[in-house]
Amino acid sequence: MIDKIDDLNWHILTLLQQNSRQSLVEIGKKVGLTSPAVAERIKKMEDTGILEGFKAKVSYSKAGYQLKAIITLRAFMGKLKPFLEMVPKLSEVVNCYRITGDENIVMEVVLKDQKHLEQFIDQLIRYGETRTHIILSDVISQAPIKRRRD
Repeated sequence: MIDKIDDLNWHILTLLQQNSRQSLVEIGKKVGLTSPAVAERIKKMEDTGILEGFKAKVSYSKAGYQLKAIITLRAFMGKLKPFLEMVPKLSEVVNCYRITGDENIVMEVVLKDQKHLEQFIDQLIRYGETRTHIILSDVISQAPIKRRRD
């Protein structure tokens, strides 16, 4: 098991975050290891939960979802638990977090247009008060985690 992430593992993680489809041979050349050694390190990071998986990055706009928004929800008394049970069923929700502060929930959503946004908010308002922020552009999108030097 991995007790500590060393420099090579950080380098491998960074390369995977930049392009998870590159071959083990390519990664090995960049970090100075053989492809079996890279595979072993990746497997250990998967086994310990450091590396949680590989995901496809989707262009929502090219898939027909022209609006991206951040929506916060301040749940009504007794409505947070029902909301938490319902939200995984909403296909528009890309990310959803339970947070501290005045609001209980913050969601990143993708929608086809303004009408879709209106219909989506209509589903939410039975659970609480919403606040919507339309995303104009991505400044940083899925940035690779950077190793912090202490």
